[in-house]
Amino acid sequence: MTRILLAGLILIGFSSCDLSLLPEDSVTPLQFFKTRADLELWTNQFYTMLSNPNTDAGVNADDMIDKSMGAVIEGTRSPASESWSWTQLRNINYLLEYSSNCEDEAARNEFNGVALFFRAYFYFDKVRRYGDVPWYDRTIGSTDVELLNKPRDDRGFVMDNVLKDFRDAANLLPTEYPNTKNTRVTKWVALAFASRAALYEGTFRKYRNMEGAERYLQAAAEFAREFIDNSGFDLYKGGSQPYRELFYSDNAKTEEVVLARSYNFAGLQLSHSVQFSISNNQQGFTRRFINHYLMEDGSRFTDQPGYETMFFTDEMKNRDPRLEQTVLGLNYVQVGETQPTLNDLTAYCGYKPIKFISNKDHDGASKGTSDWPLMRSAEVFLNYAEAKAELGTLTQQDLNISVNRLRARANMPNLEMAAANSNPDPYLESCYPNVNKGGNKGVILEIRRERTIEMVMEGLRQWDLFRWKEAEQMLNHYVPYHGLYIPGVGSYDMNGDGTPDLEVYETTSVTQLDIKVRIERDIFLSNGTSGYIVGFPKVTYGTDWNNDRDYLWPIPADQRVLTQGALSQNPGWQDGLSY
Repeated sequence: MTRILLAGLILIGFSSCDLSLLPEDSVTPLQFFKTRADLELWTNQFYTMLSNPNTDAGVNADDMIDKSMGAVIEGTRSPASESWSWTQLRNINYLLEYSSNCEDEAARNEFNGVALFFRAYFYFDKVRRYGDVPWYDRTIGSTDVELLNKPRDDRGFVMDNVLKDFRDAANLLPTEYPNTKNTRVTKWVALAFASRAALYEGTFRKYRNMEGAERYLQAAAEFAREFIDNSGFDLYKGGSQPYRELFYSDNAKTEEVVLARSYNFAGLQLSHSVQFSISNNQQGFTRRFINHYLMEDGSRFTDQPGYETMFFTDEMKNRDPRLEQTVLGLNYVQVGETQPTLNDLTAYCGYKPIKFISNKDHDGASKGTSDWPLMRSAEVFLNYAEAKAELGTLTQQDLNISVNRLRARANMPNLEMAAANSNPDPYLESCYPNVNKGGNKGVILEIRRERTIEMVMEGLRQWDLFRWKEAEQMLNHYVPYHGLYIPGVGSYDMNGDGTPDLEVYETTSVTQLDIKVRIERDIFLSNGTSGYIVGFPKVTYGTDWNNDRDYLWPIPADQRVLTQGALSQNPGWQDGLSY
């Protein structure tokens, strides 16, 4: 208990965002960091940096929308409201400076590895948002005026340090923590996140014709391949619907989930609100997303005659099994229930998510107890395939150890590289117009298809569109938010049993059906009384989207003032300052 109190005093001394603060209590660094317990206690705070389900599961893009579209789509980012914190970076560097107090070399190496992982994680997030940022690998004192007013470092310099930190962390961290399963960072966690970071930087550069793209893509492939060959992680394949079960499990599936947030309301008093938010925010998928799913025989849904106006009961049939494990379809029965749940069109665009939906005990706010996957082996497989495809070095064997493992889990046919490249999908070409022409265009599009459906609602889609330079695709100024197709006023069978379940009417209901939807009140249709359900039909997002400006966030104006202009502003953002 004494050690916990001492650590608490130290943490209080560093609770400010000011990088120049020093501890003002009686505990000094030389009195702490002496034991494994000290190091572990200090590094536990770093785990709060990891993303959380309440944020990630509700990030809107081109695949999903809800009541609150978010600052990027709504265009509400500004230098005046933007803020950043560097407190955790100081805490990370502080440990790295004083961990030498501990004579236990194994413990020192292990927790240095934890700190290096989180420094890389911290800076990768900063680079994704701001581009160039100042790099600090030491704590800063109040007299370090030059460092306190340091300008931004080039993003390439920072990302090189990020990848080095991930690599060094992987070399120091253990391969597993037997008693905590997948809730602690390990060697494999470091390699997996390194593949994510390197792929982001490589594709960001490639689709902007920036130097260094190939080097980062090669690094992404190498990190991912080391993980694939040596980690022992596979895919969860249990049950009749393994993909669905993976995401509502109270205990993360350790075969696949490399790092997870653990939730346990009864024991740990920790919970999330993902299930509540899906319903309360009316989260719904777009038809653009639904169209990504192949037919179960591997053929393209968008090659089917009349796919554009196909009704719900027809478009849901004979598709990739992951569709009905992600979207409320024809045969959905909630966990713990015996009767099917019908699609009542209350979700935006008409397609309601069931990914992450557990039993009804999780329906309320802060009632979710399913563990949250922060990194899955599935993503590493996809990172590997994409990096190799973008490099132009992809082989069929590469696909077999990556994408085709995902397809096998879903009982889908293999992706064949030669077939994909000889006949690129026109629908995917329209979704991703910036994919470069070339021999690998078709397979790049197919890998994006796989990533889109496999990783949906896991917090990556908006970032993917950013790195691919396709963000206009998530703004209805360019692409309307179209959903389920309604042929017109009338009664509809929503589960394919031949009996009407839902009435769509214009002014007056004429049936006794339990589910009734009124046009121009409950739903808006693209052709008035028929057509696609339209999300936000009276609001336009993205009319002033600027590629030079909006792919980065603005540097906070107050930080520019504090540094007297040493921190430059990102192009296109106006903060009213003269420097």
